[in-house]
Amino acid sequence: MSTLKPEINSQDHIQGDDSASVTIVEFGDYQCPYCGNAYPIMKEIEETFGHQIKFVFRHFPLANAHEFAFPAAIAAEAAGLQGKFWEMHDALYENQYRLNGELFDELAETIGLDLEQFQQDSTSEEIKRKIEDDFDSGVRSGVNGTPSFYVNGTKFDGGATDLYQMLKESAE
Repeated sequence: MSTLKPEINSQDHIQGDDSASVTIVEFGDYQCPYCGNAYPIMKEIEETFGHQIKFVFRHFPLANAHEFAFPAAIAAEAAGLQGKFWEMHDALYENQYRLNGELFDELAETIGLDLEQFQQDSTSEEIKRKIEDDFDSGVRSGVNGTPSFYVNGTKFDGGATDLYQMLKESAE
């Protein structure tokens, strides 16, 4: 049984209630089409189950397959330094169909970031390290593709739709 390593900590991007009964960790890649398809379902899960869910996103950029996956993760982290990680996360998935090197500055402006700061932060070694740490965490946790989901620390065998179904059944 694959478990999440390391456990959720202060380095993570967390959405939702501390008191939530279900914690979902997604290992994702911003250029992965399957992650793109999972994105609206994850949104729906968050809307449907609200306070019962805590959602954590960890980067797992498959850089060999997706040339913009790592730069996109950098953009999300750089936005995070201005308190807008989730806004950038959403914008990247919502614009996945036109992902390219020019898109990041445009999205940064759209979500209201200080562009100069964003560009400067995008070159930071600390951000690269954070993404690499997330990736290592995925490898150690048994991630073998994206998206991979962990529910309350244990690898969930299935995609976002299966996850939604399982949550619906356990809520009944």
